[in-house]
Amino acid sequence: MEATVKLYTYGYREVRTYVMACLFVLGNVVLPQLFHLIPQGGIIWLPIYFFTLVGAYKYGWKVGLLTAIASPLVNSWLFGMPAPAVFPAILTKSLLLAVAAGFVAARFKNVSWKGLLAVVLFYQVVGTLAEWAYVGDLRLALQDFRIGLPGMLLQVVGGYWVLRRIMQK
Repeated sequence: MEATVKLYTYGYREVRTYVMACLFVLGNVVLPQLFHLIPQGGIIWLPIYFFTLVGAYKYGWKVGLLTAIASPLVNSWLFGMPAPAVFPAILTKSLLLAVAAGFVAARFKNVSWKGLLAVVLFYQVVGTLAEWAYVGDLRLALQDFRIGLPGMLLQVVGGYWVLRRIMQK
């Protein structure tokens, strides 16, 4: 199932690039706080990635990269999460997500659950390999796959719904 939506590509010289990135960073700050009210909610639902996915897909990889970099930094500064031990892995996965979502959106110019699934699997697989290199522990690196499957499903289904329903134009 596919849907054509209006996609944008903003440049770094445009103010709206930073406005949109700020809005998506705000979403990536609020959503994790809500999910942290649930025991293990951050680990299970992976909420810090959601608005990076939507922002990069809808507004291009530049908005996505700004969101991907700023979201973990702001969350860490305000709430101490992500913890320093996992910060490099989360930042890497966020960057991979932004690039992959921006690429798929620009390449296919539509929203499909298959495209979103490919984006989520790409950033998780490559990000897990990078995390394994960072921490040297495969079991720890596979945590998102062991525990975070609901979060990956939320990104695919929720991202599809948001991009199709809310952002169609």
